[in-house]
Amino acid sequence: MASKGTKDIKVTTEEPDDAKRAKGGASSVQSVDRAVSVLEILASLGEAGVTEIAEELDVHKSTAFRLLGVLENRGLVGQAKDRGKYYLGAGVLRLAGAAAGRLDISQESAPVVRELADEAGETVNIAVLDDDAAVNVMQARGAASVTAQNWLGRRTPLHATSSGKVLLAGLPTAMQEIFLARRLPRFTEHTVTSAAELRAQLAEISSEGYAVVAEEMEVGLSAVAAPVRAHDGQVIGAVSVSGPVYRMDEARLEELAKLAVDAAGELSYRMGYRA
Repeated sequence: MASKGTKDIKVTTEEPDDAKRAKGGASSVQSVDRAVSVLEILASLGEAGVTEIAEELDVHKSTAFRLLGVLENRGLVGQAKDRGKYYLGAGVLRLAGAAAGRLDISQESAPVVRELADEAGETVNIAVLDDDAAVNVMQARGAASVTAQNWLGRRTPLHATSSGKVLLAGLPTAMQEIFLARRLPRFTEHTVTSAAELRAQLAEISSEGYAVVAEEMEVGLSAVAAPVRAHDGQVIGAVSVSGPVYRMDEARLEELAKLAVDAAGELSYRMGYRA
């Protein structure tokens, strides 16, 4: 019995919010690790049942079943209904194909980029889509190039670069609209930030087969780009030629656009595209 005049002390065992978040984060990481392990197990064994996978992971069958359910919903694993065994699904092939496509375009583009840089005398880049940006995976400089800037690995905005606009124009309309719904940052006074104006540009790029920008990302820099297509016709990259504005008049841009289109066509052929 508490003595008279003393207050009851309330003891709580509830964890602080930070501790809860830390535990939740650790649990999420563990789940991801286990999911990846499931894919590795199936890659090694070819197919396996829930019990076998649970034993490999050293977890309860219910945990293994939940992991397989999530992976199956995302198309990363499939299940043979007659045997109850799981195997790697078509989603893994899709992801592997995307990775292979990026590696292939880097390898296949080397001679095309070098030849185009020699012919144009300017800087040539190959860019691919990387989430909401374009990233350059190959570069060559022509004899007339006035800058030593290295664009390799650099992420550039889709709405303010020739390569970015080509890649954006190659996306399905629904995906374009998701991008256009965002606030588009301005880099120079020439950057197009209006969704309506950019939408019209994308339609023109799809029609003409190339994109042209002048000082939209950097003052003093103009560029043209053309799409590279995979075997199924999907745009998987862009070939761009860039140089200083002072020698990029309308006639020169048209000339470079034709060179970029021809180079992109050759690279598309190397990637399996047949028009």
